[in-house]
Amino acid sequence: MSLLLLGVIALIAVTSIIGQRRAPLEEDDTDPDYHTLRSDYQSGMGGGSVRTWKIPKDPEEYAKFFVPRRKP
Repeated sequence: MSLLLLGVIALIAVTSIIGQRRAPLEEDDTDPDYHTLRSDYQSGMGGGSVRTWKIPKDPEEYAKFFVPRRKP
Protein backbone atom coordinates (compact mmCIF):
# COMPACT_ATOMS: atom_id res chain seq x y z
CA MET A 1 0.00 0.00 0.00
CA SER A 2 2.79 2.40 0.90
CA LEU A 3 4.53 1.61 -2.41
CA LEU A 4 1.39 2.64 -4.29
CA LEU A 5 1.16 5.86 -2.28
CA LEU A 6 4.82 6.69 -3.01
CA GLY A 7 4.21 6.04 -6.72
CA VAL A 8 1.24 8.43 -6.78
CA ILE A 9 3.23 11.13 -4.96
CA ALA A 10 6.13 10.72 -7.40
CA LEU A 11 3.77 10.96 -10.37
CA ILE A 12 2.21 14.15 -9.02
CA ALA A 13 5.67 15.66 -8.41
CA VAL A 14 6.87 14.84 -11.94
CA THR A 15 3.67 16.22 -13.48
CA SER A 16 3.94 19.48 -11.55
CA ILE A 17 7.61 19.96 -12.48
CA ILE A 18 6.87 19.39 -16.17
CA GLY A 19 3.93 21.81 -16.00
CA GLN A 20 6.05 24.55 -14.46
CA ARG A 21 8.84 24.22 -17.01
CA ARG A 22 6.54 24.06 -20.03
CA ALA A 23 6.87 27.01 -22.42
CA PRO A 24 3.82 29.22 -22.98
CA LEU A 25 1.67 28.60 -26.05
CA GLU A 26 2.72 31.89 -27.61
CA GLU A 27 5.80 33.98 -26.98
CA ASP A 28 5.62 37.75 -26.45
CA ASP A 29 8.30 38.17 -29.12
CA THR A 30 5.89 37.15 -31.90
CA ASP A 31 3.99 40.44 -31.65
CA PRO A 32 5.93 43.35 -30.12
CA ASP A 33 2.78 45.47 -29.53
CA TYR A 34 0.99 42.92 -27.32
CA HIS A 35 1.56 40.87 -24.17
CA THR A 36 0.31 37.29 -24.26
CA LEU A 37 -1.41 36.03 -21.10
CA ARG A 38 -2.28 32.38 -20.59
CA SER A 39 -4.73 30.82 -18.17
CA ASP A 40 -4.45 27.07 -17.69
CA TYR A 41 -7.05 25.32 -15.53
CA GLN A 42 -7.06 21.58 -14.88
CA SER A 43 -9.73 20.15 -12.60
CA GLY A 44 -7.76 17.02 -11.80
CA MET A 45 -10.60 14.80 -13.02
CA GLY A 46 -9.77 14.98 -16.73
CA GLY A 47 -11.41 18.32 -17.42
CA GLY A 48 -10.02 21.77 -17.77
CA SER A 49 -9.31 24.53 -20.23
CA VAL A 50 -6.52 26.69 -21.60
CA ARG A 51 -7.25 30.26 -22.64
CA THR A 52 -4.93 32.85 -24.17
CA TRP A 53 -5.43 36.63 -24.24
CA LYS A 54 -3.50 39.23 -26.21
CA ILE A 55 -3.28 42.48 -24.26
CA PRO A 56 -1.92 45.67 -25.87
CA LYS A 57 1.25 47.09 -24.34
CA ASP A 58 0.10 50.66 -24.98
CA PRO A 59 -1.75 51.88 -21.83
CA GLU A 60 -4.17 54.08 -23.79
CA GLU A 61 -5.16 51.26 -26.13
CA TYR A 62 -5.59 48.95 -23.12
CA ALA A 63 -7.85 51.51 -21.40
CA LYS A 64 -10.18 51.51 -24.43
CA PHE A 65 -11.30 47.99 -23.47
CA PHE A 66 -13.00 49.42 -20.37
CA VAL A 67 -14.87 52.25 -22.09
CA PRO A 68 -18.46 51.40 -23.08
CA ARG A 69 -18.99 51.35 -26.86
CA ARG A 70 -22.12 53.44 -26.67
CA LYS A 71 -23.54 55.78 -24.13
CA PRO A 72 -26.89 54.91 -22.45
